[in-house]
Amino acid sequence: MSATVSKDVFSFFKKLEKNNNRDWFNANKPEFKAIEKDVKAFYNSIFENLNMHDDIDKLKIFRIYRDVRFSKNKLPYKTHFGGSFHRTKPRLRGGYYLHIQPNNESFIATGFWEPAKEDLLRIRKEFEMDDAEIRDILANRDFNSIWGNTFVGDEVKTAPKGFSKEHKAIDLIKKKQYIFTKKYTDKEVLSAHFITEVDQAFKAIRPFFDYMSDVLTTDLNGVSMVE
Repeated sequence: MSATVSKDVFSFFKKLEKNNNRDWFNANKPEFKAIEKDVKAFYNSIFENLNMHDDIDKLKIFRIYRDVRFSKNKLPYKTHFGGSFHRTKPRLRGGYYLHIQPNNESFIATGFWEPAKEDLLRIRKEFEMDDAEIRDILANRDFNSIWGNTFVGDEVKTAPKGFSKEHKAIDLIKKKQYIFTKKYTDKEVLSAHFITEVDQAFKAIRPFFDYMSDVLTTDLNGVSMVE
């Protein structure tokens, strides 16, 4: 398993940015396949590290081919690698994501990208009832030194239907996504320490995941909904 990201990844994508067409890609496909093999090994190393302190049942590395059917951007190829790590459901909730892209655009992300309608309502109801525990997690110094003290992602303008816009936790309730992100420079990604830093950052998110898993596997009375 690879424990580092090769500089060849960034150099290939920089060339692809200037030649994002099928003829060029097909001519350089052997180089891409070699890079892809190494990057998949790197993602698998992260997968193994995660499973030393979490329970991950699936790694999905996204293909380089863009779906241009409904996009104004008709360029056929992505200029990054992306991979997601799925925690074992239904007992555990949340997920991890690693994005590798040149020009200092790499990042990691964790949280809830597209929570199901039922899960989103359950989270909002929890915050409406009691927001103290999530506030404590966000305020923790070790936690927010890595992930910050606020969520990123989409939100409604005022309040979701059925919730008061005057509620003291409306800043949390109006979120449609509960995501944290952390950016990395190209130099940081190519460092021998990058894989360790990613693992430590993912490990630091666990208080949030433990809390959210508890919320999403119980009803508002605290009764388990998971066998």
